[in-house]
Amino acid sequence: MKATYSVQLQFYQSIYEEKLQRFHLPPEQLPFTAHPSLMLESNEKKRPIVITYNSEPVGFFVLHRSERVSEYSQNSRAMLLTAFSINHTEQGKGFALRAMNQLSEFSRKMYPFCNEIVLAVNKRNIPAQRLYEKAGFLDTGRRKTGKIGEQLIMSLILQHEEEDR
Repeated sequence: MKATYSVQLQFYQSIYEEKLQRFHLPPEQLPFTAHPSLMLESNEKKRPIVITYNSEPVGFFVLHRSERVSEYSQNSRAMLLTAFSINHTEQGKGFALRAMNQLSEFSRKMYPFCNEIVLAVNKRNIPAQRLYEKAGFLDTGRRKTGKIGEQLIMSLILQHEEEDR
């Protein structure tokens, strides 16, 4: 019998706020992401997503449908992933990859119109680039200048069931 993981992607709810406020990110990671406590605002164009393990928050990111997406993709059905982080005490346990491996299914279910997830990752953030590559993201070859330097634009193409047939 194959082990099942209890890592899940959940839309942010206020029950997670206290633990997200207490997330610790080491100083060397802060330039590459935003602390979850700064990204909790939710609306129809920006949805915070909590990565849970056994119902406890271990990670976080935001999915955007806003105008910002057009800075990264010309695809009108694309969404933008930002502010990805794993609480420092939970890093190295495989939660990041397990969460990213669920992103396609989660997106197809919650955002059926979406056929691409895009993100920008700093050129110096090699661990994050490797994570995204393992999860199926591809370097588009496009670059963007961010607050702390060059960013690679990466894309995950989502296959929908009707497209698979």
